[in-house]
Amino acid sequence: MTEPRYDVVAIGNAIVDVMAPCTDELIDELDLNKGGMTLVDEDGARRLYEAMGPAREISGGSAANTLAGMSALGAQCAFVGQVAQDQLGDVFTHDIRAVGIDFDTPSREGQPATARCLIFVTPDGERTMNTFLGASQFLPPAALDDELIASAGILYLEGYLWDPEEPRSAMRRAIGVARKAGRKVAFTASESFVIERHGDDFRALIEEGQIDILFVNETELATLTGESDFEASLAALDGKVPVLVATRSARGAVGIAGGQRAEVAAEPVEKVVDTTGAGDLFAAGFLTGHARGESLETCLRMGAICAAEIISHYGARSEADLKALMAEKLG
Repeated sequence: MTEPRYDVVAIGNAIVDVMAPCTDELIDELDLNKGGMTLVDEDGARRLYEAMGPAREISGGSAANTLAGMSALGAQCAFVGQVAQDQLGDVFTHDIRAVGIDFDTPSREGQPATARCLIFVTPDGERTMNTFLGASQFLPPAALDDELIASAGILYLEGYLWDPEEPRSAMRRAIGVARKAGRKVAFTASESFVIERHGDDFRALIEEGQIDILFVNETELATLTGESDFEASLAALDGKVPVLVATRSARGAVGIAGGQRAEVAAEPVEKVVDTTGAGDLFAAGFLTGHARGESLETCLRMGAICAAEIISHYGARSEADLKALMAEKLG
C-alpha cells in the first residue's frame, strides 16, 4: 500500500456561517431550538437573517471546520463539498483554500444557493444553529475523485450530510473506495436528529465493520445505542468500532481502542464565549494525533486542547496558534 498523500480527506457540507450575538429573549421570540441545530428553508433563512444583529460571515460546515483545525496543526488535508456559483460559494472556496486545504469540487450552476448556517449566540456561550443546506445537498457521486479518496490515510465523513440522497450515495461510494485502498474511515454522528432519521444505516455500517473511528457526544451515543446510561451505551459498541470517541462537554472525553480505555478532563477555559465548533475541533486534534501515531490518551488531550481554544471566542475557526498551544500544553 502506498503512503498517503493526505492525512485526511473529508466529505461534508460546504456552508458559510453567519454568526451574531443575541439575547435569550430573541431566541424565545423566534421560537428557536436553543443549543441545537434546526434545518430551515431559504425563506426561513432570510427571515432569521433579518432578525439578526450585526453578524460575521466565515466559512464553516462541520467537516470543513475539522480540516481547518487539522491544517493549523500541520496536517495535509483535502475537502469535498458542493457550493453554488454565487457570492457565498466564492467566499467558501476562498476561505478553505486560504487555510491550506485542497478544494477542487466544481461549483454548481443555478439554484439552490450556497448553504449557510445562521448562528445565534446567547450570553452563556450557547450557539443556536439554523441551517439552510442549499447546494450542499446536491453533491453527486460523480463529483468524487476516486484517486483523491484513495490518497488519504483517513476518509472523514460528516453525519449531517447523510440526510440528502445524493451526498449519501456519494459517501457510500467513497467508503467503498477507501476500504478497497486499505484506508481508514472516520465518521462523526453530528447530531441526534440525524441518528433518529438514519440510525439503521449507521448501525449497519458499524456492524459491517465499515467505520474505523466513530465520534459521538454523550447524547448521540445514547440515541445510537438506545442506552440512556453512559457506561451501558459504551458497552453496547464494545468491539464493534476499532476506535470509539465519546465527548462529554465539560466532563471531558472517553476513548476506547483495541480494548484500551482512556479518559481526559476538559481543558480549563476562563470564559466560554461560543460553543460553535467545539466537537469539530475536538475531532481535529484527535485525528491529527491519530494520523501521527500518538497514544489514545494523547489524541484525546489534543482534541480537548483544540476544543477549549475554540469555545474561548466567537466562531469555529481557531484564533490562537494551535501548534504553539500543543507545544505548551503537551510539552
